Amino acid sequence: MRFAHNSERQFAKLLDFYGIVWEYEPRTFVLEWDREDRPQQAFSPDFYLPAYDLFIEITTMNQKLVTKKNRKARRLKELYPDIRIKVFYQRDYLNLLVKYGLEAPSQALPVDPEVAAVEPMPLRFDVDDHVDDGAGAAKPPRPRRRKPA
Repeated sequence: MRFAHNSERQFAKLLDFYGIVWEYEPRTFVLEWDREDRPQQAFSPDFYLPAYDLFIEITTMNQKLVTKKNRKARRLKELYPDIRIKVFYQRDYLNLLVKYGLEAPSQALPVDPEVAAVEPMPLRFDVDDHVDDGAGAAKPPRPRRRKPA
């Protein structure tokens, strides 16, 4: 499958690892119409997770595009109130990569031995999960520690 961005490919690998069924850009939502009722603006969230009835948008790009995607996600919620969507921002995405061992932390950062001993937690997409939906920052849950062998 071809993804628009490497972050989407890595997110798909994470979902596959945890056995979470996903669809890539399965639906396009019209957000704005012209006077002849033709679509003028639309939004296709990156992933749909059927088991959670949840759309996911991965946003790891520059701030101008993040603001644009936030606006589209808010508009989608206004026009389609029954549709659930979460926006993963760059900080959320990078935290997921490190947390689930998909990508090593930056070489510029020292590796804390306590962080290296963190056991991956089950991947969850609860409504109250730590991923920020654009309304404000939220803290992620604390990871469990591995017991020394």
